[in-house]
Amino acid sequence: MTIYIPLPGNEAMAAQLAEITNSALGELELRRFPDQETYVRIASDVAGKSVELVCTLARPDPQLPGLLFAAYTARELGATSVGLIAPYLAYMRQDKRFSDGESVSSRHFARLLSGAFDRVVTVDPHLHRIHDLDEVFSIKTKVVHAAPALADWIKTHVENPLIIGPDSESAQWVSDVAGRIGAPHLVLSKIRHGDRNVEVTAPGLENWTGYQPVLVDDIASSGRTMIEAARHFETTGFPRPVCVVVHALFAGDAYEALKAVSSRVVSTNTVPHVSADISITSLIVS
Repeated sequence: MTIYIPLPGNEAMAAQLAEITNSALGELELRRFPDQETYVRIASDVAGKSVELVCTLARPDPQLPGLLFAAYTARELGATSVGLIAPYLAYMRQDKRFSDGESVSSRHFARLLSGAFDRVVTVDPHLHRIHDLDEVFSIKTKVVHAAPALADWIKTHVENPLIIGPDSESAQWVSDVAGRIGAPHLVLSKIRHGDRNVEVTAPGLENWTGYQPVLVDDIASSGRTMIEAARHFETTGFPRPVCVVVHALFAGDAYEALKAVSSRVVSTNTVPHVSADISITSLIVS
């Protein structure tokens, strides 16, 4: 028997997963002591059950102690196995020592999770030099792709779409989304001058007059790539783009800034957010 237990903020997805799979929904008590240490109590019977902790890791640092304590506690209380469903998986971008002395945090974070869990399920992790999660995790991993859900939403809500990727790294999965709905696609040229300074150009855009631009990206954190791309369309005679994001991190005022230059901003529910109108929950258990 499987029991889904949500960390705070993940209750909706855990309930959906339990309903879809006809499984039990568990309860976890987590709070902070006055000195900010973390208190964890599993309020459900997990003995003899396969436990799935549900916790998107969009802001991982405050969540990590409670997540690890819950995993170890479930095992101590007799769970047959303990898995992690992390729709967004943090720390995958720092996969190289760019400057002397830097921590390659993707490997260290994967080691921490591998020591506490038997398996991890995530959605479209942001991988560059790491080509497969098995390179950094020592446990079973499953990667779910959001492309089918993105394609379904675009097909339903956007007429005559032109699917646009933010950079060369997005080419493969942007073409996947476009191919599912028979739409053309284009990949932007991006030069990053810093965390918040991005230069974007759109070679060949003039060939697609009459189409509705749909910017698709896997992660929007500072949002600068999408914002600069959206601004580019303002000077080319195209309508404001629809912006579709898998993982809506949206630090600071990024969401408001992107909305100001877009016709609509939509994300998946890998991260709870006001823009999360695309559900990928069923894909996780498919």
